[in-house]
Amino acid sequence: MNDAIGLIETKGLLALVEATDAMAKAANVQIVKRVDIGGGLVTTVVSGDV
Repeated sequence: MNDAIGLIETKGLLALVEATDAMAKAANVQIVKRVDIGGGLVTTVVSGDV
């Protein structure tokens, strides 16, 4: 079975850390990487049982 890919985009790093932490604790996911978009936007890419 193939893993799903999920993206979380927030304005500000603190909100991203909270959202990523909640997702990692609630589901079987691996954090792939964090991407700084610019203008305060930050995205985390996760894979697994999203």
